[in-house]
Amino acid sequence: MVATLGLVVAEIFGGILGHSVALLNDAVHNLSDVPALGISWLAMRWAQRPADTERTYGYHRAGTLAAFTNALVLVVLSLWLGYEAIERLRSPVAVVESWMIWTSLAALCVNGGITLSLIKGHADLNLRSILVHNFGDALSNIAIIVGAFIMKYTGAHWIDPLLGLAIGLLVLYSSIGILRESTHILLEGRPRATRVEEVARAILAIEHVAEVHDIHIWSLGGNHIALSCHARIPDMHMDQCEKILSAIKHQLSAQFSIEHVTVQLERAGLPATSGYVMPEPLPKS
Repeated sequence: MVATLGLVVAEIFGGILGHSVALLNDAVHNLSDVPALGISWLAMRWAQRPADTERTYGYHRAGTLAAFTNALVLVVLSLWLGYEAIERLRSPVAVVESWMIWTSLAALCVNGGITLSLIKGHADLNLRSILVHNFGDALSNIAIIVGAFIMKYTGAHWIDPLLGLAIGLLVLYSSIGILRESTHILLEGRPRATRVEEVARAILAIEHVAEVHDIHIWSLGGNHIALSCHARIPDMHMDQCEKILSAIKHQLSAQFSIEHVTVQLERAGLPATSGYVMPEPLPKS
């Protein structure tokens, strides 16, 4: 956060002294990193907190909420950056290329270092939002450096606002993807890699399970997945029921990495009262 804030100050001075809208746009972009990093750090701390009477599932979605907030801010910023770049395209201004080059080199070192430090955490949506954010920053720094050299030798100052527009589009594209995924999780959508039909067949493969319905699968945030369902079994002793429950949980954990499983056992042969996920009960394969 400190390094990014120092970078923002440097880019603001570089943009003003160098008359570069691309640098100023990148400074605003990097400024959004500061609260984004702070929110993500706070979310990671919250996600480690155990469940309590207020948050019975724990705080796993704190990171998802942070990713949603960051992406929403970035969408607004990218639209504003695009508008400013279009205005500058209409009225190009001569820039000082040396300010653009040296400032962008410093920015590339900071953003590149942050990006490399986050690569291992790319599977976490919260960390991935920061990774994508800083990777986009690093690419924009490279583009500004290349553009500055082209302007220095050709005098084509319209390249500067064009770079600013490209940076805004890059940020918009990456942010919308994170916004869609985080919204999907917050609305308790099915994890992308998990298919309801495959889960149902895995449960039906357990001995004595005659039917499964009313299946609900959702993400608690991160890699934590929860499931609830109704399973029909023959009338049997409680000890046998416990073995079936253990077999279902083991199967779902091993095959789908589903940790939190809630199964309501029902006696086979009773009429269905719950809505089926599938049009009809799946037969055993």
